[in-house]
Amino acid sequence: MSAFTRLALAATIAVGGFAVQTQAAAATPTAATAVASQYVAAADGTPLYVKDWGPKNGPVVVFSHGWPLSSDSWESQMQFLAERGFRVIAHDRRGHGRSGQPWAGNTMDQYADDLDAVLRAKGVKRATLVGFSTGGGEVARYIGRHGTARVAKVVLVGAVTPIMGASATHPEGVPEAVFDSLRKASLDNRAQLYKDIANGPFFGFNRQGAKVSAGQADSFYVQGMQAGAKATYDSIEAFFHSDFREDLKKVNVPALVIHGADDQIVPIETTGRATAKLVKGARLIEYAGGPHGITDTHKDRLNQDLLDFVSQ
Repeated sequence: MSAFTRLALAATIAVGGFAVQTQAAAATPTAATAVASQYVAAADGTPLYVKDWGPKNGPVVVFSHGWPLSSDSWESQMQFLAERGFRVIAHDRRGHGRSGQPWAGNTMDQYADDLDAVLRAKGVKRATLVGFSTGGGEVARYIGRHGTARVAKVVLVGAVTPIMGASATHPEGVPEAVFDSLRKASLDNRAQLYKDIANGPFFGFNRQGAKVSAGQADSFYVQGMQAGAKATYDSIEAFFHSDFREDLKKVNVPALVIHGADDQIVPIETTGRATAKLVKGARLIEYAGGPHGITDTHKDRLNQDLLDFVSQ
Protein backbone atom coordinates (compact mmCIF):
# COMPACT_ATOMS: atom_id res chain seq x y z
CA MET A 1 0.00 0.00 0.00
CA SER A 2 1.43 3.40 -0.94
CA ALA A 3 1.93 6.18 1.60
CA PHE A 4 -0.69 8.18 -0.28
CA THR A 5 -3.30 5.46 0.09
CA ARG A 6 -2.45 4.98 3.77
CA LEU A 7 -3.03 8.67 4.32
CA ALA A 8 -6.36 8.48 2.53
CA LEU A 9 -7.45 5.60 4.74
CA ALA A 10 -6.26 7.30 7.90
CA ALA A 11 -8.08 10.45 6.86
CA THR A 12 -11.35 8.62 6.38
CA ILE A 13 -11.00 6.93 9.75
CA ALA A 14 -10.19 10.27 11.40
CA VAL A 15 -13.56 11.68 10.40
CA GLY A 16 -15.42 8.67 11.66
CA GLY A 17 -15.66 6.65 8.47
CA PHE A 18 -16.86 3.05 8.67
CA ALA A 19 -14.76 0.15 7.47
CA VAL A 20 -16.87 -0.20 4.35
CA GLN A 21 -16.13 3.45 3.51
CA THR A 22 -12.40 3.03 3.88
CA GLN A 23 -12.51 -0.06 1.67
CA ALA A 24 -14.42 1.88 -0.97
CA ALA A 25 -11.90 4.72 -0.82
CA ALA A 26 -9.04 2.28 -1.29
CA ALA A 27 -10.78 0.57 -4.20
CA THR A 28 -11.69 3.79 -5.98
CA PRO A 29 -8.73 6.06 -6.78
CA THR A 30 -10.92 9.13 -7.23
CA ALA A 31 -12.46 8.64 -3.77
CA ALA A 32 -9.04 8.13 -2.20
CA THR A 33 -7.78 11.25 -3.91
CA ALA A 34 -10.73 13.28 -2.65
CA VAL A 35 -10.20 12.12 0.93
CA ALA A 36 -6.45 12.59 0.91
CA SER A 37 -6.72 16.06 -0.60
CA GLN A 38 -8.44 17.20 2.59
CA TYR A 39 -5.54 16.01 4.75
CA VAL A 40 -1.87 16.67 5.34
CA ALA A 41 0.33 14.24 7.22
CA ALA A 42 2.27 15.60 10.20
CA ALA A 43 5.85 14.38 10.70
CA ASP A 44 4.62 11.62 13.02
CA GLY A 45 1.91 10.56 10.55
CA THR A 46 -1.00 12.29 12.31
CA PRO A 47 -3.59 13.28 9.67
CA LEU A 48 -4.33 17.01 9.79
CA TYR A 49 -7.61 18.12 8.25
CA VAL A 50 -7.13 21.18 6.02
CA LYS A 51 -9.48 23.63 4.32
CA ASP A 52 -8.08 25.31 1.22
CA TRP A 53 -10.58 27.81 -0.17
CA GLY A 54 -10.59 30.54 -2.79
CA PRO A 55 -8.57 30.99 -5.98
CA LYS A 56 -5.36 28.97 -5.83
CA ASN A 57 -3.38 31.82 -7.37
CA GLY A 58 -4.60 34.43 -4.89
CA PRO A 59 -2.58 35.96 -2.03
CA VAL A 60 -2.45 33.40 0.79
CA VAL A 61 -3.87 33.85 4.29
CA VAL A 62 -3.42 30.98 6.76
CA PHE A 63 -5.52 30.73 9.92
CA SER A 64 -4.73 28.98 13.23
CA HIS A 65 -7.69 28.44 15.56
CA GLY A 66 -8.21 28.65 19.31
CA TRP A 67 -8.93 26.08 22.02
CA PRO A 68 -10.97 23.85 21.98
CA LEU A 69 -12.25 24.80 18.56
CA SER A 70 -11.49 23.86 14.95
CA SER A 71 -10.95 25.59 11.63
CA ASP A 72 -14.74 26.07 11.51
CA SER A 73 -14.31 28.94 13.96
CA TRP A 74 -12.71 30.95 11.13
CA GLU A 75 -15.49 30.37 8.59
CA SER A 76 -16.68 34.00 8.53
CA GLN A 77 -13.20 35.40 7.90
CA MET A 78 -12.29 32.69 5.40
CA GLN A 79 -15.42 33.10 3.29
CA PHE A 80 -15.11 36.88 3.36
CA LEU A 81 -11.51 36.88 2.13
CA ALA A 82 -11.96 34.03 -0.36
CA GLU A 83 -14.82 35.92 -2.01
CA ARG A 84 -12.39 38.82 -2.47
CA GLY A 85 -9.73 36.85 -4.27
CA PHE A 86 -7.61 35.45 -1.45
CA ARG A 87 -6.56 31.85 -1.05
CA VAL A 88 -7.42 30.97 2.55
CA ILE A 89 -6.10 27.90 4.37
CA ALA A 90 -6.91 26.58 7.84
CA HIS A 91 -6.28 23.24 9.51
CA ASP A 92 -7.79 21.50 12.52
CA ARG A 93 -5.06 21.28 15.13
CA ARG A 94 -4.02 17.75 16.05
CA GLY A 95 -6.54 16.30 18.48
CA HIS A 96 -9.16 18.84 17.40
CA GLY A 97 -11.95 18.85 14.83
CA ARG A 98 -11.52 16.27 12.10
CA SER A 99 -7.78 15.74 12.55
CA GLY A 100 -6.27 12.64 14.12
CA GLN A 101 -6.20 12.24 17.88
CA PRO A 102 -2.73 10.99 18.86
CA TRP A 103 -2.00 10.44 22.53
CA ALA A 104 1.17 12.54 22.49
CA GLY A 105 2.40 15.70 20.83
CA ASN A 106 -0.17 18.14 22.21
CA THR A 107 2.48 20.81 22.80
CA MET A 108 3.12 24.24 21.34
CA ASP A 109 6.33 23.06 19.65
CA GLN A 110 4.45 20.25 17.91
CA TYR A 111 1.59 22.58 16.96
CA ALA A 112 4.15 24.86 15.29
CA ASP A 113 5.75 21.95 13.45
CA ASP A 114 2.33 20.77 12.28
CA LEU A 115 1.65 24.24 10.88
CA ASP A 116 4.96 24.00 9.05
CA ALA A 117 3.86 20.65 7.59
CA VAL A 118 0.65 22.26 6.31
CA LEU A 119 2.48 25.18 4.72
CA ARG A 120 4.98 22.89 3.01
CA ALA A 121 2.35 20.42 1.78
CA LYS A 122 0.28 23.26 0.35
CA GLY A 123 3.28 24.87 -1.32
CA VAL A 124 2.82 28.12 0.60
CA LYS A 125 5.71 30.50 0.03
CA ARG A 126 4.57 33.92 1.31
CA ALA A 127 1.49 34.00 3.51
CA THR A 128 -0.16 36.16 6.10
CA LEU A 129 -0.43 34.02 9.24
CA VAL A 130 -3.46 34.77 11.42
CA GLY A 131 -3.68 33.19 14.87
CA PHE A 132 -6.50 33.44 17.38
CA SER A 133 -5.97 32.73 21.09
CA THR A 134 -4.01 29.44 21.26
CA GLY A 135 -3.53 29.79 17.52
CA GLY A 136 -1.72 33.06 18.16
CA GLY A 137 0.76 31.14 20.26
CA GLU A 138 1.05 28.56 17.50
CA VAL A 139 1.90 31.28 14.97
CA ALA A 140 4.46 32.89 17.28
CA ARG A 141 6.12 29.55 18.03
CA TYR A 142 6.12 28.72 14.31
CA ILE A 143 8.19 31.83 13.66
CA GLY A 144 10.41 31.04 16.63
CA ARG A 145 11.16 27.56 15.27
CA HIS A 146 10.91 28.01 11.50
CA GLY A 147 11.53 31.69 10.81
CA THR A 148 9.69 33.94 8.37
CA ALA A 149 10.86 32.60 5.00
CA ARG A 150 7.25 31.59 4.22
CA VAL A 151 5.66 34.52 6.07
CA ALA A 152 4.70 37.89 4.60
CA LYS A 153 2.70 39.29 7.51
CA VAL A 154 1.36 38.26 10.93
CA VAL A 155 -1.94 38.93 12.68
CA LEU A 156 -2.51 37.96 16.31
CA VAL A 157 -6.15 38.06 17.42
CA GLY A 158 -6.90 37.69 21.14
CA ALA A 159 -3.63 35.77 21.32
CA VAL A 160 -2.21 34.10 24.43
CA THR A 161 1.15 35.73 23.71
CA PRO A 162 3.56 36.64 25.25
CA ILE A 163 2.52 34.59 28.31
CA MET A 164 -1.00 33.93 29.51
CA GLY A 165 -0.43 32.38 32.92
CA ALA A 166 1.32 33.78 35.95
CA SER A 167 4.87 32.65 36.69
CA ALA A 168 7.87 33.73 38.71
CA THR A 169 9.00 35.96 35.83
CA HIS A 170 5.46 36.96 34.86
CA PRO A 171 3.53 37.45 38.13
CA GLU A 172 0.91 39.67 36.46
CA GLY A 173 -0.45 36.79 34.37
CA VAL A 174 -3.68 34.85 34.91
CA PRO A 175 -3.49 33.16 38.35
CA GLU A 176 -2.46 29.53 38.60
CA ALA A 177 -5.77 28.76 40.30
CA VAL A 178 -7.52 29.39 36.98
CA PHE A 179 -5.27 26.81 35.29
CA ASP A 180 -6.02 24.29 38.04
CA SER A 181 -9.76 24.87 37.77
CA LEU A 182 -9.75 24.50 33.98
CA ARG A 183 -7.91 21.20 34.12
CA LYS A 184 -10.15 19.89 36.89
CA ALA A 185 -13.29 20.93 35.02
CA SER A 186 -11.97 19.31 31.85
CA LEU A 187 -11.60 16.01 33.69
CA ASP A 188 -14.79 16.25 35.71
CA ASN A 189 -17.21 17.29 32.97
CA ARG A 190 -15.67 18.94 29.93
CA ALA A 191 -19.03 19.12 28.16
CA GLN A 192 -20.36 21.35 30.92
CA LEU A 193 -17.11 23.32 30.95
CA TYR A 194 -17.55 24.21 27.28
CA LYS A 195 -21.18 25.19 27.81
CA ASP A 196 -20.19 27.42 30.74
CA ILE A 197 -17.41 29.12 28.79
CA ALA A 198 -19.55 29.65 25.70
CA ASN A 199 -22.56 30.97 27.59
CA GLY A 200 -20.41 33.13 29.83
CA PRO A 201 -17.10 34.93 29.27
CA PHE A 202 -16.05 33.73 25.80
CA PHE A 203 -18.60 35.83 23.92
CA GLY A 204 -19.23 38.21 26.83
CA PHE A 205 -22.73 36.84 27.32
CA ASN A 206 -22.30 37.24 31.08
CA ARG A 207 -22.11 41.02 30.73
CA GLN A 208 -25.17 43.10 31.52
CA GLY A 209 -27.08 43.99 28.38
CA ALA A 210 -25.25 41.48 26.21
CA LYS A 211 -27.04 40.22 23.11
CA VAL A 212 -26.93 36.47 23.69
CA SER A 213 -26.74 34.11 20.70
CA ALA A 214 -27.64 30.50 21.43
CA GLY A 215 -26.27 29.59 18.00
CA GLN A 216 -22.81 30.96 18.76
CA ALA A 217 -22.74 29.16 22.10
CA ASP A 218 -23.89 25.91 20.46
CA SER A 219 -21.21 26.19 17.78
CA PHE A 220 -18.49 26.57 20.42
CA TYR A 221 -19.84 23.53 22.28
CA VAL A 222 -20.08 21.34 19.18
CA GLN A 223 -16.57 22.20 18.05
CA GLY A 224 -15.21 21.58 21.53
CA MET A 225 -16.84 18.17 21.85
CA GLN A 226 -15.57 17.17 18.41
CA ALA A 227 -12.04 17.48 19.82
CA GLY A 228 -10.42 14.74 21.88
CA ALA A 229 -10.47 14.78 25.66
CA LYS A 230 -6.73 14.12 26.00
CA ALA A 231 -5.77 16.73 23.41
CA THR A 232 -7.89 19.48 24.91
CA TYR A 233 -6.68 18.63 28.41
CA ASP A 234 -3.02 18.77 27.36
CA SER A 235 -3.63 21.94 25.38
CA ILE A 236 -4.58 23.83 28.55
CA GLU A 237 -0.97 23.41 29.68
CA ALA A 238 0.29 24.47 26.25
CA PHE A 239 -1.63 27.72 26.01
CA PHE A 240 -1.48 28.63 29.68
CA HIS A 241 2.21 28.25 30.48
CA SER A 242 4.08 28.61 27.18
CA ASP A 243 6.45 31.58 27.06
CA PHE A 244 6.49 33.27 23.64
CA ARG A 245 8.68 36.26 24.45
CA GLU A 246 11.68 35.02 22.49
CA ASP A 247 9.46 33.89 19.61
CA LEU A 248 7.90 37.33 19.29
CA LYS A 249 11.31 38.97 19.11
CA LYS A 250 11.93 37.03 15.91
CA VAL A 251 8.94 38.54 14.11
CA ASN A 252 10.54 40.66 11.38
CA VAL A 253 7.53 41.14 9.10
CA PRO A 254 4.59 43.57 9.36
CA ALA A 255 2.46 42.60 12.35
CA LEU A 256 -1.04 43.50 13.52
CA VAL A 257 -2.36 42.77 17.01
CA ILE A 258 -6.14 42.81 17.52
CA HIS A 259 -7.68 42.28 20.95
CA GLY A 260 -11.00 42.81 22.69
CA ALA A 261 -10.64 45.36 25.47
CA ASP A 262 -13.11 43.37 27.60
CA ASP A 263 -11.51 39.98 27.00
CA GLN A 264 -12.25 37.97 30.14
CA ILE A 265 -10.42 34.86 28.91
CA VAL A 266 -7.11 36.36 27.75
CA PRO A 267 -6.86 39.78 29.47
CA ILE A 268 -5.61 42.46 27.11
CA GLU A 269 -3.28 44.24 29.49
CA THR A 270 -0.88 41.32 29.90
CA THR A 271 -1.31 39.82 26.43
CA GLY A 272 -2.41 42.01 23.53
CA ARG A 273 -0.84 45.22 24.78
CA ALA A 274 2.28 43.42 25.97
CA THR A 275 2.59 41.59 22.65
CA ALA A 276 2.39 44.81 20.65
CA LYS A 277 5.28 46.20 22.71
CA LEU A 278 7.44 43.15 22.08
CA VAL A 279 6.95 42.90 18.32
CA LYS A 280 8.94 45.58 16.56
CA GLY A 281 6.69 47.91 14.59
CA ALA A 282 3.48 46.07 15.49
CA ARG A 283 0.19 47.93 15.28
CA LEU A 284 -2.39 47.37 18.02
CA ILE A 285 -6.13 47.65 17.44
CA GLU A 286 -8.35 47.41 20.50
CA TYR A 287 -12.04 46.63 20.18
CA ALA A 288 -13.78 48.62 22.91
CA GLY A 289 -16.02 46.29 24.89
CA GLY A 290 -14.90 43.38 22.76
CA PRO A 291 -14.90 39.91 24.41
CA HIS A 292 -12.54 37.06 23.63
CA GLY A 293 -14.67 35.65 20.81
CA ILE A 294 -14.46 38.69 18.54
CA THR A 295 -14.12 36.47 15.45
CA ASP A 296 -17.90 36.04 15.86
CA THR A 297 -19.16 38.97 17.92
CA HIS A 298 -17.22 41.55 15.91
CA LYS A 299 -16.79 39.62 12.68
CA ASP A 300 -17.72 42.46 10.31
CA ARG A 301 -15.14 44.79 11.82
CA LEU A 302 -12.54 42.05 12.06
CA ASN A 303 -13.11 41.01 8.47
CA GLN A 304 -12.54 44.56 7.28
CA ASP A 305 -9.46 45.06 9.48
CA LEU A 306 -7.98 41.85 8.08
CA LEU A 307 -8.78 42.83 4.51
CA ASP A 308 -7.21 46.25 4.96
CA PHE A 309 -4.05 44.75 6.45
CA VAL A 310 -3.53 41.93 3.95
CA SER A 311 -4.25 44.29 1.04
CA GLN A 312 -1.56 46.80 2.01
